[in-house]
Amino acid sequence: MNMFRQTAFLISVLCVLSARGQNPIIQTRFTADPAPVVWGDTVYLYTSHDENDAEGFHMKDWLLYTSTDMVNWTDHGAVASLRDFSWTADDGAWAPQVVGRGGRYFMYCPVAKRGAWMAIGVLAASSPYGPFSDPIGQPLIENSVEDIDPTVLIDDDGQAYLFWGNPHLYYVRLGEDMISCEGGIVRCDSIPSDYQEGPWLYKHDGRYYLAYASTCCPEGIAYAVSDEVGTVWHRAGTIMDHNPRSNGNHPGIIRFRGNNYLFGFSYQLHQMESDVHCERRSVCCAQFEYGDDGSIPEMAFWDEQQVEQLAPLDPYRRVEAETIAWAEGVTTARGDSVGMYVTAIHDTDYIRVRGVDFGQGVASFTASVASISREGDIELRLDSLDGQLIGQVHVGSTGGRSRWALRSCPVEGATGVHDLFLVFSGKGKWPLFDFDWWQFSPSTL
Repeated sequence: MNMFRQTAFLISVLCVLSARGQNPIIQTRFTADPAPVVWGDTVYLYTSHDENDAEGFHMKDWLLYTSTDMVNWTDHGAVASLRDFSWTADDGAWAPQVVGRGGRYFMYCPVAKRGAWMAIGVLAASSPYGPFSDPIGQPLIENSVEDIDPTVLIDDDGQAYLFWGNPHLYYVRLGEDMISCEGGIVRCDSIPSDYQEGPWLYKHDGRYYLAYASTCCPEGIAYAVSDEVGTVWHRAGTIMDHNPRSNGNHPGIIRFRGNNYLFGFSYQLHQMESDVHCERRSVCCAQFEYGDDGSIPEMAFWDEQQVEQLAPLDPYRRVEAETIAWAEGVTTARGDSVGMYVTAIHDTDYIRVRGVDFGQGVASFTASVASISREGDIELRLDSLDGQLIGQVHVGSTGGRSRWALRSCPVEGATGVHDLFLVFSGKGKWPLFDFDWWQFSPSTL
């Protein structure tokens, strides 16, 4: 193993022992600027994407992850990119936010405009998974060099507001169509002195909340409140203090199934590999409770946080291989025939899936895989990397990386709720196989 894999391995072991390991919640890509939103029984987490070779900001598209239990996240890949705009440069896909209205979904994107600095564009789609397209063919906001980090609130009366800015805060009323502005741009005349960027606007118990990245650098997370949406914001407290392990920050706050969640990012995955600072960030999550007065508590840094699983995962339905609580070594890709799948699988790589409910017992396991190599196994282990072995699938060659086939094995000894480790083994330096989905079959006894 290289240094990154050794460190990730040790962290994963500690996560099992301590019931932590939630952060960062995505390990197969560098992700930043979380923009979570709840629709129905699912959290949709949109993120920006730092390229693997990023030193400064090197960002070309926006990704989507979903979860129904807050610990296992399914990767849907890039749902929009700079290519969806005709007027942008080929780099600079910064912090987005997505909102839904009238059966349509709108993504507000700060992007680098050709021959200029940043502007805010808007994309629209009929599905939260895209495809997104540009309905106006030009920037929605082109006001100043401060046009970054849009956040949108649709108020109880139906009026939508777009806020943004660094180091000042601006807002404008949006038209009912969500792709036009009503009235002029307003600069907020009273904001906290530590406001820096990354505003996140929402409403809780009738009050307006504005979480934000505070005083760079490193940036913390603080919040302000107001009794009316507009220009005057009163600082209410610190959510997460400045920490040298995280140069920047960008909050996102949601309520889901009776629980409150704060999202942000750290540099933990990159720092496992190098001491040199690069903008290769990783989205994190923390759970919290409001005080009786509506206050948000100050929280410890991301690596001290954990999130409780809201419901066990059902292994007797098809589970996408890219549904992951923690992974080491692997990444994901998109195929024309199967959509997203797990790839770059080598010996000792693994995927951990939290809280799998095997019920009264399991008969067999089936996986959809594709491979050129004759090598490659999937070991099924419970609760840890060296935990109880309940089954082992030999993948072998399927005739090519685009030729998908089913591989199965009998399973013994799995009952009740356990973490499932899908541990990959095989010889050689080349990737062993690609992995699309898996499913268990219950015992009939």
